[in-house]
Amino acid sequence: MKNRVDPELVPALEGFLSLLGGGLNLHDIPATRALLEQMRIATTAQLPPFEGVTSEDRHIPGPAGAPEVTVRIYTPTQKAANLPVMLWMHGGGLVLGDLESGDLALRQAVKAVNCVIVSVEYRLAPEHPFPAPLEDCYAALRWLVSHATELGVDPKRIAVGGASAGGGLAAGLALLARDRAEVNLAFQFLILAALDDRNVVQASETVADSLGWTRENSLIAWRSYLGAEPGGKDVSPYASPARAIDLTGLPPTYVCVGELDLFVFENIEYARRLIGAGVPTELHIYPGAYHGFDFIAPNSAVTQRFMLDCHNALIRAFCV
Repeated sequence: MKNRVDPELVPALEGFLSLLGGGLNLHDIPATRALLEQMRIATTAQLPPFEGVTSEDRHIPGPAGAPEVTVRIYTPTQKAANLPVMLWMHGGGLVLGDLESGDLALRQAVKAVNCVIVSVEYRLAPEHPFPAPLEDCYAALRWLVSHATELGVDPKRIAVGGASAGGGLAAGLALLARDRAEVNLAFQFLILAALDDRNVVQASETVADSLGWTRENSLIAWRSYLGAEPGGKDVSPYASPARAIDLTGLPPTYVCVGELDLFVFENIEYARRLIGAGVPTELHIYPGAYHGFDFIAPNSAVTQRFMLDCHNALIRAFCV
């Protein structure tokens, strides 16, 4: 499989896997959380300050009967009125990650797109399985709408977005918002998204496994989130968006994924079905790219192209 990887992405992948002792291991989720936090602290300490974007953490009301939800609000320093806004869900297999996940990438997006981003620290599985994480995100979405004036954002230009498991949450949130009919979304932004709990295809020369995110990890993550074995009959489409029968009425959508990502086929299929449902959809596939390539190799040419494509997609989406 490695012979198909973009040559520029190989050293970064090897270094990443070495730091993790061979790769992410979800058999011990607390230990993996602690290890990733140590890596984040060490990496962040080497980064210069990022200018042009401010951030503020707030505690907002959670779902009924549940704890408050923490959100981080990213705003351009030179802020105009009535900016577009994206509610963002971080990745991490629904069992890892927090507000620090992807912090730099979100600051870069805010500056490049000239928008506000509200990132959600949703509760994690397995301690808090479905629907708790999704309901946290929905509570944040309703809060965002009700505080649009205070935040200086345009309630007619609200996107939901996320990466990896966060992309799956964003897709589930878009379905939930459509069906509850309380919030109108302008866009959904699905990055390397985990969309289908039935991700049980065996690894092969055309289905990546050990590059960035393994099938074993994927199944552990889905099991943790669902509280049941993935692939069963009664999985909610709000948990596993690929399960949704009806995709009509969803907002315009951007989907992107690496060619060697374990999730590549479910992303392609979801984009195909969105198009078939009459949803304006843009799909990008990056040759030679594995899951998380943008995080693992941020300075590579393919990551720079990926980031430019993402920023331009948001700019187009918000120019309405």
